[in-house]
Amino acid sequence: MSEENIFSEVDEELRNERMRNMWRKYAPLFIGLALAVVLAVAAKEGWEYYQKSVSSKSSEQYFAAIDFVEQDNVVAAQEALNIVINEGSGKYPILAQFRQAALLLSEGKNQQAVTAYDALATSLSEKRLRDLALLFAANALVDSGDVAAVNARIGDFIASDNSLRIMAEEILGLTYYANGDLDKARETFARVLLNPQAQSASLARIDMYISQLVAQGAKAPSVGENNN
Repeated sequence: MSEENIFSEVDEELRNERMRNMWRKYAPLFIGLALAVVLAVAAKEGWEYYQKSVSSKSSEQYFAAIDFVEQDNVVAAQEALNIVINEGSGKYPILAQFRQAALLLSEGKNQQAVTAYDALATSLSEKRLRDLALLFAANALVDSGDVAAVNARIGDFIASDNSLRIMAEEILGLTYYANGDLDKARETFARVLLNPQAQSASLARIDMYISQLVAQGAKAPSVGENNN
């Protein structure tokens, strides 16, 4: 192998790593946003139970489990979350299941996390929580590059006016990237640029993704796609 080819391969790997690092940096935003939504539901539920003089034990148990999460004590966190799931009231068992799946993902157990999120989506009756579970399952599948599996979970979000559409398209674009299809990744990201509901933080991220893709050989966006 020539020296030129060696440097070319190294440069390509550095670019790939940069894209992966960008995703790893911003992926927690999805988790934080979604958990905030679930927590808001749980807080509302907890307040209603409090007003009705029902024990706040579930709330205390849940936040005790979160303390273990923040201490990186995974075993204790899982055990504490299991208690909430089995004994908790209101929305706290659901919130605990979301946290358990997130712990699996943080440990690199992506397929187990996908299974956990899929099970949640199947069991939940509330649409916004079910959609969040599907979004998280898709997020856990990004590195696999399995476009079909991701589409099976969030394709409907993109084909509709679902409030999670922008995040779904970002996840799908990253999955195309992991699959090696740079042009489809760029096309998917470009749709976000044309969405009037996209926030500035999302647009800034998408711009970085597209710039990186073009640097790696993807087709440059048209003037209309870049008009954000």
